[in-house]
Amino acid sequence: MAERVLVVGSGGREHALAWKLAQSPHVKHVFVAPGNAGTAGHGKISNSAVLVSNHTIVTQFCKDHNIGLVVVGPEALLAAGIVDDLRAAGVRCFGPWARAAQLASDSSSSKAFLERHGMPTARWRAFSTPQEACRFITSTDFPARVVRARGPAARKEVTIAASKEEACRAVQEIMQDRMFGEMVVIEELLQGEELSCSCFTDGVTVASMPPAQPHKRLLDGEQGPTTAGMGAYCPVPQVPEALLEQIRSAILQHVVDSLRQEGAAYVGVLQTGLMLTKEGVKILNFKCQFGDPQCQVILPLLKNDFYEVIQAAIDGKLCSCMPAWLENRTAVCVVMASPGYPGDSDKGMEVTGLLQAKELGLQVFHGGTVLKDGRVVTSGGRVLSVTAVRQDLMEALGEANKGVATIHFQGATFRRDIGRRGLRLLRQPLALVFKDRQVGAGSREVLGRLPQTPAVRGTRAGGRSDRGGFAAFFDLKASGYDDPILVSQTKGLGPKLQVAQVCKRHDTIGQDLVALCVNDLLAQGAEPLFFLSHLACGKLDAEVMETIKEGIAEACRSAGCAFLGGEVTEVAAPCPPGHCALAGFAVGAVERGQRLPGLQRAEEGDALLGLGSAAIHGRAFGVVRRILLTSSLHCSSPAPGSCGDTTLGDVLLTPGKMFSPALLPVLRSGHVKGFAPTAEGLLGGISRLLPEHVSAVLDALSWKIPEIFGWLYKEGNLSAEEMAQTFPCGIGAVLVVQKELAQHVLQDIQRQQEAWLIGKVVAPCHTGSHIEVENLAEALQLSSPQQLLDTSTAEIQPQPRKRKVKVAVLVSGAGTALPALIGSAREPGSCAQLVLVISNRPGVQELRSAARAGIPTRVIDHKLYGSRSEFDSTIDRVLEEFSVELICLSGFMRVLSSPFLRKWKGKILNASPSLFPLIKDGNAQQEPLESGFKVTGCTVHFVLEEPGAGAAIRREPLPAGPGDTEAALGERLQEAELRAFPLALQLVASGAAWLGPHGRTCWRRERRRLSPEEEQGRGAASAEEPPEREGLWAGP
Repeated sequence: MAERVLVVGSGGREHALAWKLAQSPHVKHVFVAPGNAGTAGHGKISNSAVLVSNHTIVTQFCKDHNIGLVVVGPEALLAAGIVDDLRAAGVRCFGPWARAAQLASDSSSSKAFLERHGMPTARWRAFSTPQEACRFITSTDFPARVVRARGPAARKEVTIAASKEEACRAVQEIMQDRMFGEMVVIEELLQGEELSCSCFTDGVTVASMPPAQPHKRLLDGEQGPTTAGMGAYCPVPQVPEALLEQIRSAILQHVVDSLRQEGAAYVGVLQTGLMLTKEGVKILNFKCQFGDPQCQVILPLLKNDFYEVIQAAIDGKLCSCMPAWLENRTAVCVVMASPGYPGDSDKGMEVTGLLQAKELGLQVFHGGTVLKDGRVVTSGGRVLSVTAVRQDLMEALGEANKGVATIHFQGATFRRDIGRRGLRLLRQPLALVFKDRQVGAGSREVLGRLPQTPAVRGTRAGGRSDRGGFAAFFDLKASGYDDPILVSQTKGLGPKLQVAQVCKRHDTIGQDLVALCVNDLLAQGAEPLFFLSHLACGKLDAEVMETIKEGIAEACRSAGCAFLGGEVTEVAAPCPPGHCALAGFAVGAVERGQRLPGLQRAEEGDALLGLGSAAIHGRAFGVVRRILLTSSLHCSSPAPGSCGDTTLGDVLLTPGKMFSPALLPVLRSGHVKGFAPTAEGLLGGISRLLPEHVSAVLDALSWKIPEIFGWLYKEGNLSAEEMAQTFPCGIGAVLVVQKELAQHVLQDIQRQQEAWLIGKVVAPCHTGSHIEVENLAEALQLSSPQQLLDTSTAEIQPQPRKRKVKVAVLVSGAGTALPALIGSAREPGSCAQLVLVISNRPGVQELRSAARAGIPTRVIDHKLYGSRSEFDSTIDRVLEEFSVELICLSGFMRVLSSPFLRKWKGKILNASPSLFPLIKDGNAQQEPLESGFKVTGCTVHFVLEEPGAGAAIRREPLPAGPGDTEAALGERLQEAELRAFPLALQLVASGAAWLGPHGRTCWRRERRRLSPEEEQGRGAASAEEPPEREGLWAGP
């Protein structure tokens, strides 16, 4: 027999609950109390004026109207015990008991619960006085800017403050005025991707719902005040299934089990707000019912009878009625709010266009609406939730926005970017992304394509291009495949290409690019079929283009694939002439039954085979460039360990090996469990082969490490762990083979390729490391060129690490270099360590950036000091407290006193937006344009009482073209500073540059004589040689 149901609440969530329940054949009628205009007399749904805050009246209403089920929306009512009272009176009710509902209503209790049961969350403390809370906010070394109200009057969910001052104001509002609660909980502000993960539960079984991503800020781009939610989309496509399963078992199930163990069995809907941080998943908060607007995107995807799922949960039989969800469907909800929201908002404005939105196939859930004289008018707050369910996120977002465009009321506030972040993440693998920058279609002009000559196309059967050159074809049938699966890969060369440009050698990079793509195809057991390339450069150089083209064509012939051609793009300024970016795209095929097994096949006892390669790729070249900056050698110097016939640049540009011809027969023999290239580092390559339940141990003495890696190890001041993470260390690829077959497979490979047995798969280790490389430091020492070794040492000793220089950054909110300095200091082998950020202004962005990076911050407000010397003395004391040795000024807007500059002489660096002589009183962007200068730029220099050109450390010249505007030139000068400042910091921190006694920059004498172009970029230098020093700052 069909039953009557009561839904308690008046928002968009309650409209969605009633809408879904009304679809059940078991439901005769749904009352909504108090409801809104959307639930007022629509089919099986109508409103009720019952006073929901009085549980006795609600109980009597249920008995009078023969209500068979009550579903409660507002969490305040759940915390007030409405479920307890209704169940005590014999009324079936869906929702948690009051004690369990404290998980959401009492933030300090929920935090304590998480701590008791070892669940990850933000750092926090609860306070009963505003003074204690504000003292905690201002003194913590982490961003304590999330303020939650707690108490019987608490209504406001959370305040996410932009600064510590704003957080303190929120505390004052809550506690002194008693606006929202009797206590506050202060939390750490976490950074990452926010998700809502919900479940149905009967107290034992947990049934997960698809994850949703809410948008809390009022305005586009996550700007404006925090709200209860301006939209959401579901499911979140960029979250892998493995992570969702981990969230279900380690968080949702753990919470339900822990509550049951504490005697507070939880029945109902449990929603967790999660943040995917760099440290892992952390719990933000709980809701003891569907969130709003998450409910409006989750319930439309539920395939089951909602009423049946609820009844199963109440009866403790959820395992027999597990919910199912629509596949290949995405829901997007856009919230339309009244003007003034989330503060006091306007009311009484007529809403039109609802019928047109319904005709578009959209569901409009009402929130802040009422009926007045037969018209729908606003009642404040969040008025409507426009929901679209379509096949994919892009289509659903477009339809939801169409619906919003058809609905009108005065001052409607809504966001146009709901779900855009999900779209960007979905599209990213499809975009052509270079390592250093992405070239957008709007910023370039396609000038032509590489000619489709037979040499370019290669010799692979099936490849051909059309006569017009606008497309290329590949005949898969002509390649002899029966039931193929296509495999694709795209790669860019990034920093290695920049080294090739410095060396003016482009004959090897074509092979590098093809090898990177083709070797990744092999990881799936695929044979390469065809290859395409894309070249973007500042100014076309026909000779360079031809060299690159010939290298790619030759590499394709070696790999046995067709080169179908490539696009060439000339990029507008500020890309320097001659600079270019190169990317490749390869497609391969494998018969359906011949794919490599993948991760699940590696087992304890399996052998690891390594294929030799001296090449360096990818992000490792960022480290190489930094090492070259402070090294006495340069690209044209004789290579370490050579007899002078090979340069360092030649060795660094050694192309990667192409494993396709030699390995395909081995991979298809069925004897290989897995194959992975190591272009992004030895550890990264091997980790791609191992499932979580096993580890690996390698012996670095079992293979030959080329001398270049030993030189990088010593010259770059790197640890063995950093070497294994960053460089392949002589191993170009790794295979997993069953132990009994290892020697047989190894012999097959060694007929064509240098290879070794380098390690084995073992049981999980308990050291925290998934992969252990034994004897790597010793092997790198042995591989070091002889002239770098101390021949008087009879026994090889581990390479000592150089001490990092402690650096402080002074800011005022006007600089942009701090993130670049933080990134540089974190690079492997960096000689600098950022230990402190000081600002003379509170609440600036740099303080937030430093806090996110885990760097201590201090605010020393100059307005609180009577004199400049008193202000400087305070800064000096704090610098001494942190044992600072070097200071960087990044947009620091205070003039430092002469005593301070004399004390820290030679230890303060600053960047000026001009080339020396400095433009002191003018406009650094306007003056070069007005004076007709052809070149301007940025200079990083030591700060002295009397500035001079001799104190320059690093210059970044920029051409000032006739078409440059002041704003464009200013933006380019900022970019130049981001490049120059980190490099100058490393030069000084490494001891390669220092300030001499006469106020001029000095350089290590063993540095080579620089070319005129490099002299221009380095800054003025002195020929002085530094005396022997015990520490970096012991002299001169």
